[in-house]
Amino acid sequence: MILIQCRDLSFAYEGTPAVRGINFTIKERDYLGIVGENGSGKSTLIKGLLGLKSPQEGDLVMEGLKPYEIGYLPQYRAAQMDFPAGVFEVVLSGRLSSRGIRPFYSREDKRAADENLKSLGIGDLRNQCYRELSGGQQQRVLIARALCAGKKLLILDEPAAGLDPVVTVELYRTLQRLNREAGITIIMVSHDIPGAVNYASHILHLKTDQLFFGTSAEYAASPMGKRFLGAPPEAV
Repeated sequence: MILIQCRDLSFAYEGTPAVRGINFTIKERDYLGIVGENGSGKSTLIKGLLGLKSPQEGDLVMEGLKPYEIGYLPQYRAAQMDFPAGVFEVVLSGRLSSRGIRPFYSREDKRAADENLKSLGIGDLRNQCYRELSGGQQQRVLIARALCAGKKLLILDEPAAGLDPVVTVELYRTLQRLNREAGITIIMVSHDIPGAVNYASHILHLKTDQLFFGTSAEYAASPMGKRFLGAPPEAV
């Protein structure tokens, strides 16, 4: 089932194109890695997909996808490390958008928070203070929070930024498991092109214009993929 279609999509700031000529389709259970250099339009495209920025040109069609079915994890910032709240409270806050006018969290909200903690392998951290966790643990908590906000599509903007290589691999494997085993569609922005190719099913390469869209295998075999990868990625 198709979830998102972009047709000749462009976004601009004060008339200056930030990203343009975007054409791709995302289906259920796809895992799209969006790669490119700083200033290539990756984050602008994410804002567009989230409905935070209107297209200058083209069409963005959401099919079978409601706003409350989308979970979003923004870029990891140092300020997030010192957030003074408990782990369960942080994860549960992901249900705010779907709570409506209800003043309190429901039993279903709390059940969803516990399920997502367990699915990320951090159920034992439920009662700990968020700011006392390691960077990798904090990022898993934030992913669990995003899953509470939307279980169908997960959008992540540079989720591995600031994490050490070992924790980064653990994060990638967690996202891959959510995609393959839980069937969650994933869109991940990343500077780490080898990592994206190694774990994602599809690659979108931007440099203001769309330079490539296709499967990870097609990207790795393309002249552009060979240029940026240097060598074929290891099989997962």
